[in-house]
Amino acid sequence: MQEGISKKISRLSLEEKVLNGACLASVVFLFFPWVGGEWLGGQIVRYNGLGFFTSFIGVCIMLLHVFTILVTLVPLSGGPALLHKDSKHIVRFVANLLACVLCVAAWSVLTKFTFEFSRLQIHFGMYVTLIGSVVALLYSFLLHMDAKRKDVHDLFHQQPDVPESLEPEQHRIR
Repeated sequence: MQEGISKKISRLSLEEKVLNGACLASVVFLFFPWVGGEWLGGQIVRYNGLGFFTSFIGVCIMLLHVFTILVTLVPLSGGPALLHKDSKHIVRFVANLLACVLCVAAWSVLTKFTFEFSRLQIHFGMYVTLIGSVVALLYSFLLHMDAKRKDVHDLFHQQPDVPESLEPEQHRIR
């Protein structure tokens, strides 16, 4: 019997849930206003993460976070694994690192722009996208380090291939 994807998601580890939830929050808040206020001539404007001067950066952030989510969701829905098990955590870590760096880059562009035009201000969408990217980065790093720890543990704590006999060996004493 095929079980639902929601049941499979509920059985994920807490770290996987937080990682994917942070990525999802970052993607959702890309569509919320990032910058807004009174423009030249008194016109009120609002731009989300996919508009204004940071649109290309916003698209890259969205693609990186959607990739991170798909690495988890595609195998859960019955599809093939997008990444090999050995490289899954490091690739997600690098993708989230890039997304976090791009969020900081967008933040710096918007900060410089709001200093030049004092009636513009950075809105809540930028804050949540940045926080979600940082949380996703930290949890992907945690999962990567945990996978490395398990690899080392498995390397040094191998089970013997030949089963040991239950009886003690007989040695002759001379």
